[in-house]
Amino acid sequence: MEGETSGSSCVAEEDNNKPTYCVTDVPPWYLCIFLAIQHYLTAFGGMITIPLILSDGLCLQHDSLTQSRLINTIFLVSGMCTILQVTFGIRLPILQGGTFALVTPAMALLSMPEWKCPAWTQNATLVNTSSPVFIEVWQTRMRTLQGSIMVASVLQILVGFSGLIGFLMCYIGPLTIAPTVSLIGLSLYDSAGVKAGSHWGISAMTTVLIILFSQYLRLIPIPVPAYSKAKKLHVSKFYIFQIMPILLGIAVSWLVCYLLTIYDVLPSDAAQYGHLARTDVKGNVIGEASWLTFPYPGQWGIPTVSLAGVFGIMAGVICSMAESVGDYHACARLSGAPPPPKHAINRGIGIEGLGSLLAGAFGTGNGTTSFSENVAALGITKVGSRAVLLLSGIFMILMGMLGKIGAIFTTIPTPVIGGMFLIMFGVISAAGISNLQFTDMNSSRNIFVFGFSMFSALVVPNWILKNPDFLQTGIKEVDQVLSILLTTHMFVGGFLGFFLDNTIPGTKRERGLLTLDKVHLEDTLGTEVYDLPFGITSCLQSQSWVRYIPFCPWTLHRCQNKSEGISQKRGSEHSTQVVQECAL
Repeated sequence: MEGETSGSSCVAEEDNNKPTYCVTDVPPWYLCIFLAIQHYLTAFGGMITIPLILSDGLCLQHDSLTQSRLINTIFLVSGMCTILQVTFGIRLPILQGGTFALVTPAMALLSMPEWKCPAWTQNATLVNTSSPVFIEVWQTRMRTLQGSIMVASVLQILVGFSGLIGFLMCYIGPLTIAPTVSLIGLSLYDSAGVKAGSHWGISAMTTVLIILFSQYLRLIPIPVPAYSKAKKLHVSKFYIFQIMPILLGIAVSWLVCYLLTIYDVLPSDAAQYGHLARTDVKGNVIGEASWLTFPYPGQWGIPTVSLAGVFGIMAGVICSMAESVGDYHACARLSGAPPPPKHAINRGIGIEGLGSLLAGAFGTGNGTTSFSENVAALGITKVGSRAVLLLSGIFMILMGMLGKIGAIFTTIPTPVIGGMFLIMFGVISAAGISNLQFTDMNSSRNIFVFGFSMFSALVVPNWILKNPDFLQTGIKEVDQVLSILLTTHMFVGGFLGFFLDNTIPGTKRERGLLTLDKVHLEDTLGTEVYDLPFGITSCLQSQSWVRYIPFCPWTLHRCQNKSEGISQKRGSEHSTQVVQECAL
C-alpha cells in the first residue's frame, strides 16, 4: 500500500471539496481503524437485510441459527470481494456487498409453484430445524439459487474483462437505469408491509428514529474526548447521527422491545398481535451459535442450475453493472482521483463478476456489487484512502467468522426490521428516480418512456402472479423462464425503458447521454492511481501483446507518454489531441 503525502493523488479541485486523504494516502493507524469500522457500520444495514428477506423464500423464517450463518457468510464474502476490488479491480476506495438487484429475481424464482414453501414450514411448532426433511427443503432451494447466481455471474465476468461494458453503456441511459433501480425498491413493498405490520407501533418508532437521526440531527455534533500531538487532550466533534443513523435507530427500538419483553407488556402468546416484537421469539439462538464459524464453498451442498433462475439473475446482473459504473465515477470524484479509465472500469466490473461467483459458491443467496451508501460516506468524511477500505474488508472477514455476531443480528424483532425496510426500500426507489436529473424531463418523449415503463412493470408481474396458468407454451423450461422474467418488476421496467429509449427518436442531450458520456479528457493524465499493484504494470509495459488486453493499463500509458513528449515540443494543443485520440 502506497503511503504518499496527503493530496498527492488529488485532481485539481476547490479547497473546500478537496479530500483530506486521497486514494493513495494512508491516514494514521487509529484513524484507519475508526474509519474502517464506520464503513462496516454504514453497510451493515444492507448486509443483514438481504439474508433476512431471502429467509422467507428459503423457508427459514423459523430457523434463526441458519439465518445467522447466512449473515456470517455474506459478511465474509463481502470482505473478500472488497479486498479484491481495492487491490486488483477498480482500485478505488469502494466497498463491495450484497446487491438488491439480485433479490427481486431470486424471490421471483423462489415464489414459483414448485419452489413455494410447504405449509408446515410456516408453523413454528411444526418445524424441527435439525430434521433431515427440513434441511433438505431449504438447502434444495439454496443450491438452485447458488447455481443460478454462479452461471449468471459468468456474464458479468465476460462483459467486464472483455471490455464489452463500454459498448453496453452507450445504449443504457438514465431512462433505462431509473425504472430498473426504482423497481428494486418498489417491488419489495409486500415484504416491508408484512414485517412492519407485525407491530405498527414499533415499526413506526423505528422509522421515526431513523428519520430523526439521519435527517434532523445529522449536522449536530456530539463532543467526545480526543488526543493529538498538536492539541494534546482536547474535545472533538463527532457526527454520530450522520455516520450511523440506521444502527442507532435499530439499537434504540431493539432496546425498547427488550424492555417491553422483560416487563411482559408485549403478548407472549404467538397467536396474538404484537408477539413478534418480543426479543425472545428466536429462543436461545445466541447461546446455540458457535463462537467461531468458517463458511466455505459448497457448505450447503453441490449447487444446481435452474435455466429460469439464470435468466432472471442475469437481468439483475445487468442492472448491477450499470449502477456500479455510476458508483465508480462518483467514488473517483469524491476521493480526489481522476475519472476512471476504461481499463479500470473493465477490471472493476470483471472483479464484481468474480465476487458474485464467490458469493454463489459460498452460498450467500446473493451476489456482490458496489455499495452506493459507502460512496456517499466518502463525501461526508473527506477520506478517500483505499487503505481504509482494505482494513474494512479485513474487519468484515473477521465478523463473518464470529458466529455469535450473526446470531445477534437475527434476534432483531420483526417490526424493527419492517421499520428499517420502509426507509431503505424507499431510498432505493428514490435513488433510481434521481437518475432522471440527467434527462430533459420537460420532454413528452421522456415522460412517456419513464411513465409507461414504470406502470407496465407494476401491472404485468401482478397480473401474471394472479394468473400463473396463462403462460403455457408446452415447453416447461420456456414457461419457467417467461414466468421468472415477467414477474420480475425490474426486468419488465428495464427492458421497456431500454427498448423505447433506443428506438423512439431523441437527441443525446434529451436522453441524458451527454452527461453520462462527459469525461474530462485532460484528467486522463495522472491515472497511475489505477495501475495494477506490486509492480505488475511496470512488468507488463515491455510486453507488446498487452495492448490487446482490455483490462490492462498499457495502452493508456503509451498515450500518456506520447502526449507528454509532444506537449514539450509542440505545445498543449497537440497533447490534448493525442489524449483525445487515446480516449477514443
